[in-house]
Amino acid sequence: MSTDVSWVHAPCHPIDSEAAEAARQRQDQLTKPQGSLGRLEEMAIRLAGMQATASPSVDPVQILQFVSDHGVAAEGVSLFPQEVTIQMLRNIARGGAAVSVMAEAIGARMEIFDIGIATDPGPVEGVISARLGAGSGNIAREPAMTEAQLADALALGRTAVERALDNGARLIVCGEMGIGNTTPATALSCALLELEPHELTGPGTGLSAEGVARKTQVVAQALALHAASEQSPLELLRRLGGFDTAASTGAFIAAAQHGLPILVDGFIISSAALAAVRINPDTRHWMLFSHSSAEPGHRRMMEALGGDPYLNLGLRLGEATGAAAVVPLLRLACTIHRKMATFGEAGVSEA
Repeated sequence: MSTDVSWVHAPCHPIDSEAAEAARQRQDQLTKPQGSLGRLEEMAIRLAGMQATASPSVDPVQILQFVSDHGVAAEGVSLFPQEVTIQMLRNIARGGAAVSVMAEAIGARMEIFDIGIATDPGPVEGVISARLGAGSGNIAREPAMTEAQLADALALGRTAVERALDNGARLIVCGEMGIGNTTPATALSCALLELEPHELTGPGTGLSAEGVARKTQVVAQALALHAASEQSPLELLRRLGGFDTAASTGAFIAAAQHGLPILVDGFIISSAALAAVRINPDTRHWMLFSHSSAEPGHRRMMEALGGDPYLNLGLRLGEATGAAAVVPLLRLACTIHRKMATFGEAGVSEA
């Protein structure tokens, strides 16, 4: 089994600055005061530069849903028992989960992966079995992954992106589901940002103040065990992340290398985005940020990434639901950009 991850350092596709500037100039000629459509204009301009076209589009949208368990759940960091992960995998596949409903509503394709649920569910209709183990290691006591598991998780994300590109995808979204997964996301982000656990640790699925204090203690224990300052971002991901975070990190880097726009979801997926940018900094140019998570540490992650999320709806579910909520806005921005008349076309006097 290969442990080679050197591909993650390969150059990213360049943004087409001329296409972005042409889009900006078109926006300035549309029948409205310059800048009056605010971030809808920004969306179209960013996508035009990413896609090197005067007519950007987000369709088809591809959601990659990575489902896995986390050994740290044994430390009592979640309100829900670990068997909820396998139950939710089936719920997502049947179409009953929030992300399933939203994906159908926005017409997005979704691939669902079992990449390491604690109990092997066997064949599940609509689910790709790509198991890396029976859950990641308990980061409070051991590394999350072996070197081989990390390499396989990163490669899984890369392969999923390449398959999406073969299917014509023009926007990629990663989602996750797994009981306890805000804890490794918090620990990884603390290590990458050199922040203390209390600065990022939040309630996750709804922990009480006592539960948050316990979770903070577990994150601190994991950092004391693993987070030496000389360790690389890849090694921190191996020790403190999860299968879902690592697969998403691989997907983000591969997407940027292939020139595929990325729409980043909430707290957990933002930790993968942070890891991707620390591993390959130019990945950042391909990221759009969907929403501000209600998890208190998300703001610090966005500050570090220079991200300015489009929505703030108090979301804290994960599963790519925040990103799915933004897709209609991106579509609207692209449609306005394409179809709105310029002053010259409409015979309207300019300012």
